[in-house]
Amino acid sequence: MNGIARFSLVALDCPDPQALADFYAQLTGFDLDYDGGDWVQLRSDTGATLAFQHAPDHQPPEWPSADRPQQAHLDFDVVDLDQAEAQVLAIGARKTEHQPGESFRVFLDPAGHPFCLVQAPT
Repeated sequence: MNGIARFSLVALDCPDPQALADFYAQLTGFDLDYDGGDWVQLRSDTGATLAFQHAPDHQPPEWPSADRPQQAHLDFDVVDLDQAEAQVLAIGARKTEHQPGESFRVFLDPAGHPFCLVQAPT
């Protein structure tokens, strides 16, 4: 099936695009593709792209909350949840108090966006 458009990237609003890009570069291994100050992009060797846009009044979601819902989140497959958790905490993530499942764990990036580490299928 042919679509109308081709998906190109996911962009996250944040107060400091360079800092958040650095966090996700460490998490994913993606390379810096572009840094325009207010807009920073990381790209994988497969073409997947994450972008970070300066938003000076950014208010992170509160998870779980109906007052400021997450609206979107990113999932990252990992082989070892415990090891990956230690690694993301070491680079600045925060683990959320509410953990609704056994096969994944919910964290907040340095700007407060939720993301999950998901046990990769074996």
